[in-house]
Amino acid sequence: MQKRKWKTVVLVRKLLTLAIGAIALVALMSVHVHLGLSPSAVTRSLTTLDSASGTSDLDKLWKPPPNRDYEPCVAPSPYYASPPEPRGYLLVHANGGLNQMRAGICDMVAVARIINATLVIPELDKRSFWQDSSNFSDVFDEDHFINSLTNDIRVIKKLPKELVAATRAVKHFRSWSGVEYYEEEIASMWEEYQVIRAAKSDSRLANNNLPPDIQKLRCRACYQALRFAPTIEAMGKLLVERMRAFGPYIALHLRYEKDMLAFSGCTHDLSQEEAEELTAIRENTTWWKVKEIDPIEQRAKGYCPLTPKEVGMFLSLLGFSSNTPIYIAAGEIYGGDSRMADLRSRFPLLMNKETLATFEELEPFTNHASQMAALDYIVSVESDIFIPSYSGNMARAVEGHRRFLGHRKTILPDSKALVRLFDKIELGTMKEGKNVASRVIEIHKRRQGSPRKRKGPISGTKGTDRFRSEEAFYVNPLPDCLCQKESRYTNSSRIRR
Repeated sequence: MQKRKWKTVVLVRKLLTLAIGAIALVALMSVHVHLGLSPSAVTRSLTTLDSASGTSDLDKLWKPPPNRDYEPCVAPSPYYASPPEPRGYLLVHANGGLNQMRAGICDMVAVARIINATLVIPELDKRSFWQDSSNFSDVFDEDHFINSLTNDIRVIKKLPKELVAATRAVKHFRSWSGVEYYEEEIASMWEEYQVIRAAKSDSRLANNNLPPDIQKLRCRACYQALRFAPTIEAMGKLLVERMRAFGPYIALHLRYEKDMLAFSGCTHDLSQEEAEELTAIRENTTWWKVKEIDPIEQRAKGYCPLTPKEVGMFLSLLGFSSNTPIYIAAGEIYGGDSRMADLRSRFPLLMNKETLATFEELEPFTNHASQMAALDYIVSVESDIFIPSYSGNMARAVEGHRRFLGHRKTILPDSKALVRLFDKIELGTMKEGKNVASRVIEIHKRRQGSPRKRKGPISGTKGTDRFRSEEAFYVNPLPDCLCQKESRYTNSSRIRR
């Protein structure tokens, strides 16, 4: 029954694609009939139109960036020893949404190696904005995670019974810390405690200046050990196959959801009532530290997610055709269908989990934000082009994963530059046409996922601001975990860890 439903969906989608082309053809023919042109002239014009629309430009648009022979190089160096007998147990509370937790868990794998701890399967965040009750094994393949890290650290599912009631050290590890901090300050706690609990997992390990073998371990944890639960992997693969039925596709991470708008303070194009609702959410969410935000200044600086309408303009200006299949990787869009109308009018082939799968297929994952986000993650990583509307945790995680898998094309919108253009178009001082399109294309020539080394801190920054300004490790694992073929063996470490 489900297969029949899906075949019907595919048929409807294909008919819609044909209808779009037919409408364009009828419109063109009506023009030629009005001008008294013959059918052969119409055919010639269609060929000319195809050429004029930039078939070669379209091919270029879909073409992935040059990989420059980079490939994963995450194997341990010859000096990487087997894990010694652990000194104690590390409990971890992974905080945040799916991708924030993913990064934190992988960092805690490295921390466990540094402090010589047995890692207990991390506890996922159940108190965040999404209120997801999922356990680790609901989201990730627990046995695969444990077995994959056998040569790196010891991982167990539960703390031994005799230690459940034991006194434990609860510690907020210092953000962006290096090996010395963990070896000297944290590992010294084993003298008094058998159990250390990390109260948070996000951004607890430095992005740079760590031993190469530790950096490679982070990549093995992230891209090899921490894979999704089999049910999620299977459903994600099915969604990818169904998107592929429409041809090459864009995965659009449309981060225009209530939590992000409330957190960022972005209210452009929203009603007064909507803006007040978002402000109230921000003020009542205790763990969001910044409460007073100027939405106009925020948007001008490029700190706001693009609206669905702006995303539609952006894709059109880049040169994507109206029959481009687009997967919307997102939860509930704030404002619903009415907010999506402009984007849908430009690109009718918009799909998401709910349109690609039946209710019955999605039911096991529904009401579990992390599991639904995992499905979006899989479809995004496997897409021909990934475009995020905002540089949040998922956007950065997917970008890094796509770099690791061969620098798959990822177009990163320059929001600061784009909103200036969009505002001029809105005011009527600039027209949406070839000149604007040329500017947008030029701005984004170097924002398409080509190989480059991870960016360091912004010059002049100090303290935590310096670390905060760095490009995060999992956004770009080059040079630590990606090597060019001819130099893959020149990046080894002589540091025993």
